[in-house]
Amino acid sequence: MNTVPADLRLAVETVVAEIRRRVRNGALPLVVAVDGRSGSGKSTVAELVAPRVRATIVPTDDFFAASIPNFDWDVRTPAQRASAAIDWRRLRTEAIEPLRAGQPAWWRAFDFGAGVRPDGSYAMQRDLTVRSPCPVVILDGAYSARPELADLIDFAVLIQAPAAVRHERLAARETPQFLELWHARWDEAEAYYFEHVRPPATLDLVLTTGSLSAPTLGTPT
Repeated sequence: MNTVPADLRLAVETVVAEIRRRVRNGALPLVVAVDGRSGSGKSTVAELVAPRVRATIVPTDDFFAASIPNFDWDVRTPAQRASAAIDWRRLRTEAIEPLRAGQPAWWRAFDFGAGVRPDGSYAMQRDLTVRSPCPVVILDGAYSARPELADLIDFAVLIQAPAAVRHERLAARETPQFLELWHARWDEAEAYYFEHVRPPATLDLVLTTGSLSAPTLGTPT
């Protein structure tokens, strides 16, 4: 963890401390949503937190609405894209509900690696993704704290970062051609979601990465 920037280390320590406090004082398993815009650092935080609190991670990207073709996304409004980006019904029934009940969960994940199909949609992976029950379940990804899942989520965290930092992180892992299309399709959808659907004040904890800003508590939902 010494190679992790100081702001991310601070975020990790803050989330770990709060999860441990909630585990001591509440029923298990504890379901934690780590939400945030792409490139904010949420997956790094989730991956570093998980082994320290005996958590399993459910990537919400696995539940991307892969059957919707790209041309359909492009004619939708930002609000419509934000609403449909992940199949929250599958996320709820195939992952969160069984793990919350102490049962194994399995699902077929979105297959980004296979590339887009001729009709503009994506396939699902052939092999099942399996998760065993754990004391803590971390939902990692944009839209993970959707209001439709609020009754199953015990602790909702928002990871923020300045746009320039987020874009730099994304550029380090994706091609310019992909990012040009991605930003055009998803930037406004994410902006809509975090302004109108899940604004910062509606989450339990708000943390900023990409700077040394101290974490701030949001208004509990």
